[in-house]
Amino acid sequence: MKPCVFFDRDGIVNESPGPGYVERWEDFHLLPDFVEILRIVRRLGFAAVVVTNQRGVATGRLTAATVDDIHRCLQGLLKADGLALDDILYCPHDRDACECRKPKPGLLKEAARRHNLDPARSWMIGDSATDIQAGQAAGCRTILIGPPAPGVAPDLRFDSLAELRSAIAGILASG
Repeated sequence: MKPCVFFDRDGIVNESPGPGYVERWEDFHLLPDFVEILRIVRRLGFAAVVVTNQRGVATGRLTAATVDDIHRCLQGLLKADGLALDDILYCPHDRDACECRKPKPGLLKEAARRHNLDPARSWMIGDSATDIQAGQAAGCRTILIGPPAPGVAPDLRFDSLAELRSAIAGILASG
């Protein structure tokens, strides 16, 4: 079984759209610090998977086809930079309607099943309490980016992706 770094999407992979949704590719702005973190993750032999709640599908703000198109474009952009994600999984459901919506661990567990990943040797990186809760429920270690989140205790916390970028190699290499 292989270790993995799971990434939340909005706010970690791309600029957060705030309270709304990324509704088209033109509004998706890849974060350079994420690209560098992904480069290190891949160099160290970790799988890399994005897990994201996309409630906008359930509310009708965007379609599953639009989300899939955004994710295809993301993979293409990364490929042009010599990088790839092993998978991008998302929950299209409304609140409390499923087992895959973070803070539940369904997306991480599905990725582990699909790709033979070892949650105990894996990390979840996110910017919200629900990301940390999902990672912990799946058996991963967790990294919170941003201010402390009430009610959760991540394994590590950094104020920014830039800070994590400087530390990620040491974190992953230490086991």
